[in-house]
Amino acid sequence: MKNVALILKYEGSAYHGWQVQKNAVSVAQTMEKAVSMVVGHPVHVTGCGRTDAGVHAKHYLANFRTDSKIPLDRLPYALNTHLPEDIVVIEAFQVQDAFNAIGSCRAKEYTYLIYNSRIRDPFYVNRAWFYPKHLDEQVMQKAADCFVGTHDFAAVRSVGTDVKSTVRTVYHFNVERRGDLILCRICANGFLYNMCRAMVGTVIYAAEGKFPPEAVAEILAGKNRTAAGPTAPAGGLYMTQLWYDDGKDVFHVGSSDFC
Repeated sequence: MKNVALILKYEGSAYHGWQVQKNAVSVAQTMEKAVSMVVGHPVHVTGCGRTDAGVHAKHYLANFRTDSKIPLDRLPYALNTHLPEDIVVIEAFQVQDAFNAIGSCRAKEYTYLIYNSRIRDPFYVNRAWFYPKHLDEQVMQKAADCFVGTHDFAAVRSVGTDVKSTVRTVYHFNVERRGDLILCRICANGFLYNMCRAMVGTVIYAAEGKFPPEAVAEILAGKNRTAAGPTAPAGGLYMTQLWYDDGKDVFHVGSSDFC
């Protein structure tokens, strides 16, 4: 059997996240149904991360195993005929047998969108956090800088999946304004449950003056979730970039150009 990787994108509003759920529709469940129909046998599709309910992906990677003879360059077209309009497979290619979409991933980037205007835009409903109070992106960046590096991120983690350690390394947290849109790009070697959204909520609190931006370092050191900012809504979050290295395959998926 060959190990096949898929690059896909999805608008996550209709799904209860990536992971298969017993009583809710997920992206993984929808993908497995479509892949099974195309290759002619049951498959398990492994995703690069457990995106939460309502979270989107501009670039997402998953892998599965098959003995199907369908040419890989034709596989995306076949799959897209069996997928709903809010999930699209962009590319399919063969990877090393040991490759695993989540285990071989070395870094991920999420981008969070904030629509910062006094009047909402209906085209950003469930796609950006509408925030009518003006935010100073320079203050947000000062707060964001405190997250960069290797830290214990327990202060920006919601109770959820058990993990052995809450220590992670954040490679960058960049805040950029484009008119009424504020883009928050966060890249790390891994994310805790709701970590990215809590980081965004924390830099917003700093911009609102609830605490100075440099206080974020103390909040992290204190490991107290209630001291940090709120968890930003799921609809503004997108998976945007992935970096892979399983010892044989080294490649990058995605782009820093969100729009």
